Amino acid sequence: MKVKSLAALLAAATSVLSLAACGHHRGPAPGQLTLGMVTDVGGLGDRSFNDSAYRGLLMSKARLGAYIQVLQSRSAADYQPNLTALTNLHFGMVYAIGFLMGLDLDQVAKQHPQQRYAIVDAVIDDPNVVSITFREQDGSFLAGALAAMVSKTHHIAFLGGQDIPLIEKFQAGYIAGAREIDPTIKVDVKYAGSFDDVAAGKEIANLLFGDGADIIYTAAGKVGLGAIDAVKSHDHDYIIGVDSDQDALAPGRVLTSMVKKVDVAVFDVAKSLRDGKPMHGHVVFGLKDGAIGLTDFKYTKQDIGAANLARLHAIQAAIVSGKIVPPSTLKALAAFRPVPL
Repeated sequence: MKVKSLAALLAAATSVLSLAACGHHRGPAPGQLTLGMVTDVGGLGDRSFNDSAYRGLLMSKARLGAYIQVLQSRSAADYQPNLTALTNLHFGMVYAIGFLMGLDLDQVAKQHPQQRYAIVDAVIDDPNVVSITFREQDGSFLAGALAAMVSKTHHIAFLGGQDIPLIEKFQAGYIAGAREIDPTIKVDVKYAGSFDDVAAGKEIANLLFGDGADIIYTAAGKVGLGAIDAVKSHDHDYIIGVDSDQDALAPGRVLTSMVKKVDVAVFDVAKSLRDGKPMHGHVVFGLKDGAIGLTDFKYTKQDIGAANLARLHAIQAAIVSGKIVPPSTLKALAAFRPVPL
């Protein structure tokens, strides 16, 4: 069936179009850079992964003059219709935010070989797809090292969303970083089995704190918001946030956040398209690129101390130089040994 209007097209996609949030009510001007984005089920307002990607879209609007639109996915069943809806509107680039869209994007990309796509956190072997991944293990290593420096109990924890290879990178890097500082430190690991169950995050975090862990690193989307809520009632414990700067969500109780600058990647892909040099294939962003790292410890610098911050800086330099190679899998973690600095 031929869709005759934007309204009809969007009705065909079971999603919410964030036109007001993007500030557009009219179509793009002739020749204007056009960028569409499909969120995963976490949606806008997750204060983490999707929001970071959306900031990249807003940067593209402000700095590149791009016309932008977002389709939010209520469930996995929305991914393919949303991707197809934006494809049929002929955006210059359509972003799929999150590995969960991998299979759906692969199908849509094969059906529309002339359309350009970009996906975050997955590698899709289609010529019209830019695959954006990150060296999450780099920043997670720093998070683990910091946790081991600050922990009073020599007992920390990791809270993951789903037990998948992507989150394994966070887990492996975090544990290796902690062992770089304290080879005998205890690290509990729990998975929520979800990226959007806030209540589960709070419940699991309280259990981990109750078992003696005094610092929990979350890599779990909205589940992490529940963990941050939990730490508000634990005066001597900390959460380490993820993806976006979550430090202000519980000032003084979020030790730092491992920032994964999806916004930088989204903007760089848009800029390359605007400049007539579109990216292709698999593009990896890491600590060396400024796309991974910790926050500036606005609320916790005194708790951490100058000596620990200097030590952390030395570890970061060692990762950038290649002296330390953070593991990205549990197999590599088993073979990791602390590196004398």
